[in-house]
Amino acid sequence: MSRSWERKVRKNMSKINLARKKQGTGQIILNGDKHERYVGRNFALPALLVMFALFYVVMMLNTPTFKADTMFWVTIGCYVMLAALFFLRRPYLSIGRDYVQSRRFGGDKRLGVKDIKSIRAQNGYVTVIPQRGAGWTFSRLLNRFQTDEMTEKLKAFSAAHHIPFEQND
Repeated sequence: MSRSWERKVRKNMSKINLARKKQGTGQIILNGDKHERYVGRNFALPALLVMFALFYVVMMLNTPTFKADTMFWVTIGCYVMLAALFFLRRPYLSIGRDYVQSRRFGGDKRLGVKDIKSIRAQNGYVTVIPQRGAGWTFSRLLNRFQTDEMTEKLKAFSAAHHIPFEQND
């Protein structure tokens, strides 16, 4: 099947599933759409942004010549909203039949089997190394991922598609 046809099928299937969800009936899953999804939570970057905003507030309000105007509070509000955005947009890793997908800074990215160079796992970390670009690292410490479960699933995925898998303990 062509990719545009698959996109149309996925788009229509998502509309049908949304309607079925509202009606309280079960969702329809296509054979090709079965995937494992591991969701984490981003704490580090939102905490850093909030601490920076607080540092900025403390430093500016302790300066005797500074007058807190509207733009100052808009800037602080923007930092807090950006921190909330990063906190609420949960990072994830989806492992499908012939792809892995994750949320990156530029949006959701998908790597097909031919685009994956290798997969590396160590205690608390899993890294998917693409053919081009930087590796995708999933951490138990920073993003609260279930790395042990991810390692087992990625090991099976790499064995099925003959992708080099390296495990360091």
